[in-house]
Amino acid sequence: MIWGTVEDYVITGHDNGQISQFDWKTGEKLTVDHTHDSTIKDLQLSKDRTMLITASKDTTAKLFDAKTFKFLKSYKTDRPVNSAAISPIKHHILLGGGQEAMEVTTSHTKSGKFEARFFHLIFEEEIGRVKGHFGPINTLAFHPNGKQYASGAEDGYVRIHDFDQSYYDFEYDF
Repeated sequence: MIWGTVEDYVITGHDNGQISQFDWKTGEKLTVDHTHDSTIKDLQLSKDRTMLITASKDTTAKLFDAKTFKFLKSYKTDRPVNSAAISPIKHHILLGGGQEAMEVTTSHTKSGKFEARFFHLIFEEEIGRVKGHFGPINTLAFHPNGKQYASGAEDGYVRIHDFDQSYYDFEYDF
């Protein structure tokens, strides 16, 4: 659950793949959109609160207009997505997830796919990965200044990642 763009409503994600908008004063359901085929694990707003990103067990993250729920973009992976974040300074989306925690003990950490993955916000293409966790990533957040991000995982660690100069120098060729 997160507060909406003008804080007079809340946005919720559900096990059935729906996102809903509720008037917090009356409890009235204002908007419902069936966006995913499975449980929504995370909702986050962009820094300017104009975009909403969802993360789902259906292996996708989806970007929406935060006020109207108009679908904008989709970011597809080969694993459940537990968290998604929008960079405050670059056109980047950060996704994290991985193999289900109950299955982790039966596989090698490399096959669990526990990397944080960067996608280009506009072109929906993967542009990088960061390894480090040995369990599914459950939460991601960019620092408001955009110079770091934090990741938390089933392995019990919270990692703070500082971007090096190459991150700022990277320009997507199109």
